[in-house]
Amino acid sequence: MIDLIVFSVGENRYAMNIENVQRIIQATNLTAIPNANENIDGMMSYEDRVIKVLNFRKLINMSTYENELQLLFTTLKAGHESWVKSLINSIETGCKFTKTLDPHACGLGKWIDSFTAYDDHVVLVLNELTEFHKQLHTTGAKALEVYKQDKHAALQILNVDIMNIYEQTMGALDTFVKGLDLVANSLQKLIIYESGSVPFAIKVDTIEDIAHITEDLIIASNQDDSEVNESLTLEGVLDLKGVLINVIKTVKLPK
Repeated sequence: MIDLIVFSVGENRYAMNIENVQRIIQATNLTAIPNANENIDGMMSYEDRVIKVLNFRKLINMSTYENELQLLFTTLKAGHESWVKSLINSIETGCKFTKTLDPHACGLGKWIDSFTAYDDHVVLVLNELTEFHKQLHTTGAKALEVYKQDKHAALQILNVDIMNIYEQTMGALDTFVKGLDLVANSLQKLIIYESGSVPFAIKVDTIEDIAHITEDLIIASNQDDSEVNESLTLEGVLDLKGVLINVIKTVKLPK
């Protein structure tokens, strides 16, 4: 039996032998290294020594986590711009409002519910965003209810309260965009890995599981397919409960 740590980067799953892993910690701010390899994000202090941090996404030529967050926040902002426009149209014209009034059911609400922050500043902004977003949906429901009796009063709620809360919600989202590094660190993990007695950290998206398997379950890679690049060699593929996982043989710091 062998134990593998399973982690994700985007939609991809990878696993590595736990024997090479010292610890798993939260991603943190790094110190830049001048003229470092493009796959190295920087360096950090770990147990009284300085180690380099290898970005696994960059290693496999994926978009950075920060870029994906930028796209996510752009989509979330557009979703609530559409939500407010639909609410305005419903109250001005009397047409049915077809979007959700549940703050947990929209795209932004689902993201908020799934997001766990560890940085104090990020937690503060997240709490503000959560409250503004809840108020937006609650006040929208109130405006629609008032409209049944008094269109003018509903328009007042719309033009004053809704627009003010909407601006505050978008402002909180913009704060996230300005601090993408902090948000990314709140989500990503660092695997402290040792290869050839040289410890370094590997930045990944999420730690999924620890798999206890027999080696015969790993379908060996062809020799031509095993070496992804000079820093990453795969041992094969593991089918774990219907999910295909790339099993890593070695990870090396790029030169």
